[in-house]
Amino acid sequence: MPRIKFAEKSQVPDGEVRVFDANGHSIAVANLAGEYFALDNVCSHDGGALGEGTLFGDQVECPRHGARFDLRSGRVTVLPAVVPCRAYPVMIDGEELSVEIH
Repeated sequence: MPRIKFAEKSQVPDGEVRVFDANGHSIAVANLAGEYFALDNVCSHDGGALGEGTLFGDQVECPRHGARFDLRSGRVTVLPAVVPCRAYPVMIDGEELSVEIH
């Protein structure tokens, strides 16, 4: 799979989550002290935009109903969601962030 460059590190401030397009695929990207994580930008419970959510440690909370997902794995950590979200490893090359969408 080819790497898809989607942003520069400076576009995702520490402790924040942002939304990016990776070749037509919407991803929510979080920065935790210089470690970057990417999930599908859609809550598996009700389709909320995870990139508009709030970070709680290494989890993102959906702004719609409060479901939370582990940033590393996409695993559900707080209901009402029960289905995990797809997580993607973020690669860093200098200042560039990229992912492989599979």
